[in-house]
Amino acid sequence: MADRSLRGIRLGAQSLQSEEGVVFHERAQHIYTCSTCGRDTTLTFAADAEVPPAWECRTCGAEALLRVGEGTATVDHSGDKTPRSHWDMLLERRTIPELEELLEERLAYLRARRGGEDAAKLTA
Repeated sequence: MADRSLRGIRLGAQSLQSEEGVVFHERAQHIYTCSTCGRDTTLTFAADAEVPPAWECRTCGAEALLRVGEGTATVDHSGDKTPRSHWDMLLERRTIPELEELLEERLAYLRARRGGEDAAKLTA
């Protein structure tokens, strides 16, 4: 019975809805030029969408800039945050002499523990 109900339909391959009466939103194409490899990439956005000034190049992954007329747009990176490493965050909390003191304490603890284990092995 189930075989008859599925006859003639490809499951998941085609939609049963038609595009009849569908009104598509206006679109605009924008061209991005890669600063490294020089490749042009054409992207389609909604006509009223805010277009980003930079896009990632599909070929090399570098920054591609929006082409405006004959030239390309410039992107201001002055407001971008520089990434902080773990070392930078540690130095915000402690000074170098404090870190050296902590290191010496931990090394002394480990040496004492290792020495205690070696002595216990020799007596056993």
